[in-house]
This record gives sequence, C-alpha cells and structure tokens, in this order.
Amino acid sequence: MKQIRLPSGATVPALGQGTWHMGEQVRRRADEVAALKLGLELGMTLIDTAEMYGEGGAEAVVGEAIKGRRDQVFVVSKVYPHNASRKGAVAACERSLKRLKTDALDLYLLHWRGSVPLAETLEAFQALVAAGKIRHWGVSNFDPADMTELRKLRSGVECATNQVLYNLTRRGIEWSLLPASRRHTMPIMAYTPLEQGRLAAKPALKQLAQRHDATPSQIALAWVLQQDGVIAIPKATDPGHVRDNRAAGDIVLSKEDLAELDRAFPPPKGETPLAML
Repeated sequence: MKQIRLPSGATVPALGQGTWHMGEQVRRRADEVAALKLGLELGMTLIDTAEMYGEGGAEAVVGEAIKGRRDQVFVVSKVYPHNASRKGAVAACERSLKRLKTDALDLYLLHWRGSVPLAETLEAFQALVAAGKIRHWGVSNFDPADMTELRKLRSGVECATNQVLYNLTRRGIEWSLLPASRRHTMPIMAYTPLEQGRLAAKPALKQLAQRHDATPSQIALAWVLQQDGVIAIPKATDPGHVRDNRAAGDIVLSKEDLAELDRAFPPPKGETPLAML
C-alpha cells in the first residue's frame, strides 16, 4: 500500500475508507461494520468519519469496526463549525471519542469554515493535542484564501491535511490549492473520489478499464491515488466494492493513459471556486 507522509513525519495509507451516510439506518449497521472490517484486513487502515455523519451514527459504526484492533487504525473525525469554539470543540471531541470507544483520535478536522474565529478553533485543537485527546489536527473544505489565512496563525503550519472534494470531474484544486499543499508538504485528502458512483458511466473510463482488465470506478480511483500527495477515502458497504477499491491501488496508469484522461476530463484553466457536496 502506497504511504503518504504527514507534516509531522507520520505516514498513512494513500487509500483509506470513508463513512459518509453510514450509521443512518440500523438495518444497515452490520453490513457497514463488516465492510470496514474487510477494508482493514485489506490494508485500508485509515478510516474517515465525522460527528455530522448520521449525527454520530457513523462514529458508532467505526467504533464497532475497530474494536480489538485500534492500534492498527488511523482514525479521522471532524467537528461541526458551530462546535468549533475553544470549549465547544473540546466537548465535541469528547463525545466523538465516546462514540468511537477510543481514548484519542489520530486526526481531528474542522469540517468547514464557520463563524468561530480560526484562531479560537486552533487553540482548542492545541489544547486537545496537549491533553492527548488528538494526535494531529487539520481542516476540510478550505479554499486557497482560507489556507493562506490559516498558515499565518500561530501553530497554523501544524495543519496535517485539508480534506476536499477531488476527482476526475472536480479538478479545480489543481490550479492553486493542490500545488500550494505540495509546496508545504501537506497532503490533500480527497473525499468522493468516485463522484458517488457517477464516474462509472463515463465512456473514457470504460475504454481504459477494458485495457486494464478493471472497472471504470477502479480507473477513476487509481487516477486519484496516482496524484502526488493525495489520500483517497472512498466509501463502500458492499464487500465486492471494498475489494475493488483496494485493487485499484495496484493499478498503474501510463503516461498515455493519463494524457487520455486529461483529454476526457480537462484540468482547470484558471482559479475556480472550491467544489463542495
């Protein structure tokens, strides 16, 4: 499994597991837990979740999936912007830890910008690091201006990642956000790398998939994983999809393949607003 280095020097798998929409229906819980466990067995030991997902339900699913193997897993969760105050973030983190049934998070992210000043949120994150409740902190859905503001703050350079929407049809970050992240040796974490399954129908991906004896979704995911300094966190609850995602990590796209994908899915020609779902 390809590894990505965080600014702290710690390394994480380039291919992890997402949990958006998990924990929303009790009847699906067993399948969701089983899918995450399978992913862990296949080496996708980074799991991303958030207090927003299922209003804590996804965190509970993750807690069940990592039981007995916590030391093997890099757990990421996110705090709501309205909970990101000096005291609010600490309290929210404690609630997340309780649902996850763990003593500490490996990475805690501000889910998106809100009304709480960034400096105050960073103070909360630093307090959580000092207390041993989190090991790293980062942000999500931050555009270039947000990141510039963040880096000017005390401890802003300690940001471990920026989690953003990124896939073949959402390449806007390649203009300035991704290059800046690379200059600062801070990885991007790509959510929805398969555009919620919609990429599978694209003709260009179907053609490449045939040549690689793969599925269109695997080609799309392989493309994200081949980008320097990018972590992908696709969600899957079907065992077959979990295995397909893991296999995508072994696909190597040639220069010709990449050029073909650039023609079908052109990179940005200028600054564009940050895409969000």
